[in-house]
Amino acid sequence: MDSLNSGSEQTKETETSDTEPDVVNAQWKAVSESLREEIGEAAYQSWIKPIRVRNIDKGIVHATVPTRFMRDWIVAHYAERIATLWQDEVPEVASVDVAVRNDRAKKAARETIKRQTPPPAGTHPSTSPSSREGVSAALDSRFVFDNFVFGKPNEFAYAAARRVAEADRVPFNPLFLYGGVGLGKTHLMHAIAWQIRQTTPERRVVYLSAEKFMYRFVQAIRESTTMDFKDQFRSVDVLMIDDVQFIAGKESTQEEFFHTFNALVDQGRQMVISADKSPSDLVGMEERLVSRLNCGLVADIHATTYELRLGILQSKVANLKTDIPPKVMEFLAHKITSNVRELEGGLNRIVAHAQLIGRDITIEATQEVLHDLLRANDRRVTIEEIQKQVASHFNIRISDMHSARRARSVARPRQVAMYLSKQLTARSLPEIGRKFGGRDHTTVMHAVKKVEELKTSDPGFAEDIELLRRMLEG
Repeated sequence: MDSLNSGSEQTKETETSDTEPDVVNAQWKAVSESLREEIGEAAYQSWIKPIRVRNIDKGIVHATVPTRFMRDWIVAHYAERIATLWQDEVPEVASVDVAVRNDRAKKAARETIKRQTPPPAGTHPSTSPSSREGVSAALDSRFVFDNFVFGKPNEFAYAAARRVAEADRVPFNPLFLYGGVGLGKTHLMHAIAWQIRQTTPERRVVYLSAEKFMYRFVQAIRESTTMDFKDQFRSVDVLMIDDVQFIAGKESTQEEFFHTFNALVDQGRQMVISADKSPSDLVGMEERLVSRLNCGLVADIHATTYELRLGILQSKVANLKTDIPPKVMEFLAHKITSNVRELEGGLNRIVAHAQLIGRDITIEATQEVLHDLLRANDRRVTIEEIQKQVASHFNIRISDMHSARRARSVARPRQVAMYLSKQLTARSLPEIGRKFGGRDHTTVMHAVKKVEELKTSDPGFAEDIELLRRMLEG
C-alpha cells in the first residue's frame, strides 16, 4: 500500500473525479475522526483539520493544505496512518496525494516583499513598518527557521511556530512557548516574525520583551499617553512578548497586559508568548492571566539530547567554514548539556583560540580552552533528569512524580527524587515542590528529612541513594 504522497507545489482545482463529493467527504470524516481519537485534539486541530479532500481519481485521494511546510509535515508524520485508515474505509484506495492549495493572493504578496527578506547575518535591522514606529524591538537576522536545528526535544514547538508563521489563522491563541535558558524560544519567536513580515508584509507584527513592554507602559503613565500606548498595542495583527515571567508580581503591568491580551484575542489577532516555565508554574502571576495563557497551545522546549546537540554543532561548523574534527564535536555534544547558547559559545571559543594561537583543534586543546565551561556543566543536573532516573530505578512512571498518589511504592521514590533535587541542584525548596505536581516547600522539607533518616537506619537504602547520585553525576 502506498503512503501519503507529496503533491505539486500549487494544485489546480479542475481535476476529474470518479467518486461523488458527498461520498468522499463522508469517507474523509470517518478517517479524520479516527485519527483525531489517536493523536489528540491539539494535533488534530493543527495538522488534520486544515486538510481539504478534493476528490478520488483512479484510486488516488487528492487533498490540499494551505502551506508547503504543512504538506511536508503531514507527509512525514501522518502518511502511513492516514493511508491505512482510508484503505480500511475503501480498499480500492491506493494512495493519498497532498498538494499545496493555490492561493493567488499569497503568491502575489510574496512577489512584492523581496525587499523584506532578512539582511546578511550580523546586522540588526529595524526598518520594518513596526520598527519604524518605535514599537517593535529589532530582530536578529540569524534567527530564522532555516537556521533552527530541530529534533525530538523541540519539534512540537518548532512545528507550532511554523504553523503560526505560515497560516493566516490558527486554531490556538495564544501560542505559549516555554523552556530553559538557551533552548531556542527567542530564536523561534524571531523566526515567526521574520516569516510573517516576509510573506504577508501588510500584517503588523510587534515583537518585544516583557521588560520592554513594562517600561513602555510605565513611560506612558508618566507622560500621560496611556491611550496612545493602548492604541499602539491593540491595533497590531501579531503581538509577540518574550520572557513574560518578567512581569510576575508587577500588578499594574499585568493588568494592562491582560486587557491587551483580551482585546487582541477577541479581534482574532495572534498572540505568541514565551517564558522559562509553563503558565501554571509562573509564580506571582494573576490567576486570571494564567488561565488566559493556558487557553491556547502550550509547547514545551525540552532540554537538548546528544543527537540534537551534535546536529546543532554540525550546522554551526558548516556555517563557520572551519575544519573541526568529528571527535571534538562529539566531545562537546557530550559535555556541554545545559543549553544551546553555551554550546555555541564553547564552539566559538575553540575556533577563535585556534585561529589566534595557530594551534590545532584537538580534544586536549578543547579541554584546556573550555575548562571552566566543562567544569560548570559537570556539576549540573536537572530535576527532570533526577525524576527520570529515580522513576526508572524504582520502576514507576514519570507521571507518578507529579501525581497525588500516596501509595508507599510511589511516595518513597518521589521523596528520594525530592531529596536528590535538593542535593544536586541549586533550586529552592518552593521551586522543587512546583516540579513535583505543585507541592508545598514543606513537603520537600519533610521528604529530605525522611530520606536522611532512612539512610541512617537502612544501609541498603543508603546504597541505593549513593548509586543514584553517582549515576546522575557521572
